[in-house]
Amino acid sequence: MTSSACAPPRADLVLPCLDEAEALPWVLGRVPAGWRAIVVDNGSTDGSAEIARSLGATVVHESRRGFGAACHAGLLAARADLVCFCDCDASMDPGLLAPMAARVASGEADLLLGRRRPQGFGAWPAHARAGNLALVRMLRHRTGLRLHDLGPMRVARREALLGLELTDRRSGYPLQMVVRAADEGWRVSETDVPYLPRSGKSKVTGTWRGTWHAVRDMRRVLAEPPGTRSVAAGEVSV
Repeated sequence: MTSSACAPPRADLVLPCLDEAEALPWVLGRVPAGWRAIVVDNGSTDGSAEIARSLGATVVHESRRGFGAACHAGLLAARADLVCFCDCDASMDPGLLAPMAARVASGEADLLLGRRRPQGFGAWPAHARAGNLALVRMLRHRTGLRLHDLGPMRVARREALLGLELTDRRSGYPLQMVVRAADEGWRVSETDVPYLPRSGKSKVTGTWRGTWHAVRDMRRVLAEPPGTRSVAAGEVSV
């Protein structure tokens, strides 16, 4: 077998970003060689966009606030066959995405998620973990998928993701991706990834209030009947 045949597949890596200047050097320094990092600036005021650009990332600006809005803008900007997603707060190592991308490229899975395994005190606050547990139980009831986490680290093929016609532009985006993938008969799987204490404070699950709003958005997604392509929370028709 030639060395080129053994080389890991290339991918575009979407990194939604809101005031992550402190974490960006570490995150971008861990991106697999040959991959394109797409940092989607969602209204940062700490110079994140300039730092990302200086470190060689492609910077996309998304004016609509929302995790889903940033993720989808990155997906639309991607050009590689494989697209990966990862938080930009140094809580997860982007280097771990290379073997995950290889598993999707080989056909082992259509959507591969990183199951977070907390490392160190404060990596995964109790309220955020409780919200995640409630959601995976509701997801199992809705789709039959026996997942343990709905973490943001994930890999899939770009064209297939676009075909899901995702509409949520807030906290429900990652869940809607999994729900619609399940409805389409995708092979959805997960693999363990270390979860580190993040840099800075979470914009979504840093508080009980933020966690509640995220769960509320996701419950709307779970209420969506199979096969529908209705406008979800946070989407603006144009």
